This record gives sequence, structure tokens and C-alpha cells, in this order.
Amino acid sequence: MTSMSARIPPGQRVYAVGDIHGRYDLLETLHAAIAADAGDASALAKTIVYLGDYVDRGGQVYEVVDALASGAADGWTRICLKGNHEDMMLGCLAGTHPFDVWLMNGGDATLAAYGADLGGAGRTRAWAFAAGAGGPAAEAGAALAAALPPTHAAFLDALPLHHRCGDYLFVHAGIRPGLPLEEQNPQDLMWIRETFLGSDADHGAVVVHGHTIFNEVDIRPNRIGVDTGAWRSGRLSCIVLEGDEVRIIQT
Repeated sequence: MTSMSARIPPGQRVYAVGDIHGRYDLLETLHAAIAADAGDASALAKTIVYLGDYVDRGGQVYEVVDALASGAADGWTRICLKGNHEDMMLGCLAGTHPFDVWLMNGGDATLAAYGADLGGAGRTRAWAFAAGAGGPAAEAGAALAAALPPTHAAFLDALPLHHRCGDYLFVHAGIRPGLPLEEQNPQDLMWIRETFLGSDADHGAVVVHGHTIFNEVDIRPNRIGVDTGAWRSGRLSCIVLEGDEVRIIQT
């Protein structure tokens, strides 16, 4: 357990979950651990914040999105933020992001999860190299658009970029130091890395983020990184915020 100068308002407990990337097996395990942890919190307002990157890389993307799109359990508030991988996926569906770039960053697993991989994820990935944004890769995009359930599409389209609770700001990647939240570029909130990670500035809130993989949850005075590379490490992490305390739950 760690004590911070930042605080969650009295009567509340917040759980923040790192990047899932298609690991529904780990998400189920973590949800069970969170439910057990929350057993002593019946009098508290409980919020669970997912920090983005639900799709790509792992083999159970459909199941992850389906679970998160189904809504929160009774007595809980659920916040699902938009990550850069959702940004890539939606950009490809809208024709505004290079399809081959998405596929080479794990999008082939998402195509396979929705049955839109046109004969195998490896084959689709090879096509991306050869065809760029056209040809079979674009055909796979059309297949994904047709296969995506309306509930999944609505869920992905509605993902917010940030959430604030007390002295904590939750985003996927980070913020650009020195800018107030209302002036932040949405792309920075989903994509920023070194400029944010290398800053020891007071951001006006402790920023809780995913996006960058750490071996362990990275707790700093001005930020907390919760992405422990679940898709490859098998360790999906969550922090628990209550008052000035920070605890960690992991699979």
C-alpha cells in the first residue's frame, strides 16, 4: 500500500484497470479479485475505470468488448476510456487511418476475433505489407465493419477520453505537460509517451494511465502507470484508490 498527497473524495473507492488487449481470461480473473476486494465496501460508491486498449494483440477481443459493452454490475459505475488501439481501429473503419499500420500493431488479432481475417491473421498481416491501405487489407476492413455487432460499434464510438475523480485524472496515454485539460489534443491523451513520461511537473492532478508497458505498476508523485503488458506477460493490473491510499491488484 502506498500513500499519496492526492485523494479520492470521501465515501468513494476507484479501481483503475490497465490495458487488456484481448485477454478476456485475465479480465475474468481480475474481475473476480476486484469483486472479492470490494466485499468490504458496501457503503462506498464504487467506480471501475478501464484505461483503454481493449482490442488487438490478444485472441479474445470479441469477448472483452462484449463484456465491457454489457454495462456495469449493480452498485458500480463503469467508465471505459478510449485507447490508441481503439483509435486505430475506428480510424481504419472510417478510412482515416492507414490500415496496414493498424494490422502491424496487432489489428490482425481483432480481425480474427470478428471472423474478418480473410483466411488467417498471418495472411492478413502479410497482405497489409503488400497492399498497404488497398486490396485485400481494405477488403478485411469491409468484412470487419459488416461483422461488428451494433452493440460493439456503439460502445467503441462512445468511449470518452478522460475521467476525473478528486485529485486524479484518468486517461489512456498521458497529457502534454503545461496545458490545462481543456486545451489538450485528443491525440496526446491516447498516444503521448516520452514527453509525458519524462516530466516531473505538477499536472494539477495525479494522472493514472496505461499505454506504456512497465514490469510493475509505476507509481510516481505526478502519475501512475498501470499497463503491465497483460497480452504478453499474463499480468493484468489494477490500482485501488481510496482516500490517500493506493493498492494494487494483479492477476
